[in-house]
Amino acid sequence: MKHRYCFEALDKSLRDILSFKDSSNSQRPFGGKITIFGGDFRQILPVIPKGSRQDVVNATLNSLYLWSHCQLLQLTKNMRLQGTAIGSALDELRDFSDWILAVGDGRIGSSVDGIEKVPIPKDLLISECIDPISSIVESTYPDFISRCNDIGYLQKRAILAPTLDMVESINQYMISLNQNLEKSYLSSDNICGSDQTYSALEH
Repeated sequence: MKHRYCFEALDKSLRDILSFKDSSNSQRPFGGKITIFGGDFRQILPVIPKGSRQDVVNATLNSLYLWSHCQLLQLTKNMRLQGTAIGSALDELRDFSDWILAVGDGRIGSSVDGIEKVPIPKDLLISECIDPISSIVESTYPDFISRCNDIGYLQKRAILAPTLDMVESINQYMISLNQNLEKSYLSSDNICGSDQTYSALEH
């Protein structure tokens, strides 16, 4: 997910540093050091402000000039399925995991007029609703008004949204449901010096 320039800078720095020990290291990727990248290509691409599709693709790791030297290893075991879930809960988790992988691999879905469409299982859909925001809030946070002070209840749930505008709309709706008194928290981006810091400067 990092811009390829990060890896190019590391590569050139290691070549320069390690060439003092062995001049041939200047010709080796990362100065001859084995480098491991960890990540998931199904996750978000590098963010290029106001960039085109070409700009985003050009910033990805597999556009790196060293990509031909990389060996791609794929994880095959879903560790979330090794948890404490049993019976129907485990089967449900496994089915969802398999569906997510199939979507990521492009084995599910079709292209219609250049637009990729993926069928969503019915158990993941909210089929009948008048107000989409209130429906998804009620589905994700049932009995929110009576349980909004329960930290555990809140920590186990989250709503993901595709745009910041949608996030703002959902946040405003949920704030309107909260009947507790408002609190304002102030933040500062300055470092407060301790007494020891001032005494050290005086000496």
